[in-house]
Amino acid sequence: MNSPILQLLVLAGIAIFLIVRLKSVLGTRDGFEGKPATRPVEKPAARRGFEVIEGGPDRDITDHVPEDSDAAAALAEMKRIEPDFGVTDFLQGARGAYEMILMAFERGTLDEVTPFLSPEVYEAFAQVVDAREQQGLSVETEFVGIRDLAINDARFDPESRRAEIDVRYVAELVSVVRDANGEVVEGEPGHSKRQKDLWTYERIMSADDPNWRLVATGE
Repeated sequence: MNSPILQLLVLAGIAIFLIVRLKSVLGTRDGFEGKPATRPVEKPAARRGFEVIEGGPDRDITDHVPEDSDAAAALAEMKRIEPDFGVTDFLQGARGAYEMILMAFERGTLDEVTPFLSPEVYEAFAQVVDAREQQGLSVETEFVGIRDLAINDARFDPESRRAEIDVRYVAELVSVVRDANGEVVEGEPGHSKRQKDLWTYERIMSADDPNWRLVATGE
């Protein structure tokens, strides 16, 4: 055997020996060799707050009347017929209407609020105003504010789409009645008093006229 072949055999033997030694030291890797290790995926922090649950109670209704009451069912029908209707918005309007109508009655200026009164309520108010004038009485009224208002009841007729909502008010005002000579016959100047009213508003839902009308008053 010549010298070059002998040298190749010796080098091959050395290479095989080194490979065997490396495997015994490093071990054998299977699978995804050479890929970087992956970090576990961290779950995002749980979101705080309330979630809207489909089919849950309508808070615009249940904030004002019991959930299982007839009034709640009536208000729900009103919203179904007229999706833009909101109970909270209605109460805001009822707050402003009370002051506007009450002050017009006290001052005898009912013509300013005619569109918001049924003919029956207008006639009843007008009779009181006329009687005061015939007796020479004048009324001085200062509206202090509404201390409380709430829906007392609600009704809805699906055939006529007529809606009725009863609103209970607790207001505070200063009211003084004077005779023709300027003498105080009722009330006390500068002294406010509480007044409680139960007013019923009516409207045809989805009608072109957006105004609710006062159709009944009580205590």
